[in-house]
Amino acid sequence: MTEATSYDTDFHAWALRNAELLREGRLDELDVEHIAEELESMGASERRELLNRLQVLLLHLLKHQYQPERRGKSWQLTINHQRTAIERLLEQSPSLARMLGAENLGKVYRKAVRDAVIETDLDGHLFPDDCPYSLEQLLADDWLPDD
Repeated sequence: MTEATSYDTDFHAWALRNAELLREGRLDELDVEHIAEELESMGASERRELLNRLQVLLLHLLKHQYQPERRGKSWQLTINHQRTAIERLLEQSPSLARMLGAENLGKVYRKAVRDAVIETDLDGHLFPDDCPYSLEQLLADDWLPDD
């Protein structure tokens, strides 16, 4: 079995083999192209996870603000869980913070509003066009939007 074939047929064995080659300094034997693809994929996966968690956080903050009569522990736990997960992602990969700029925040907010309209049956026009929360508010452990 060649290393290229191993990547396609047994990813785990391929990864272990390339780690071994790397540790032994046998760089000319590495499957460089696949390693580069995997590293890029890992970065993309972290970016997706960060933005997905931000979307869930925004959705629950919107529900908290616009449906105060339905607030419960479940929403609060989801808010806390998403904040903790985002915090961990940013601790492990600080460069991901650049993904939380105004452009991405706006895109994610619009998707959270879309989901909030579906979940709450509220009219979409009730929600602001732009995200009403600052990044600091979104990530603060003790902050919740006003009614």
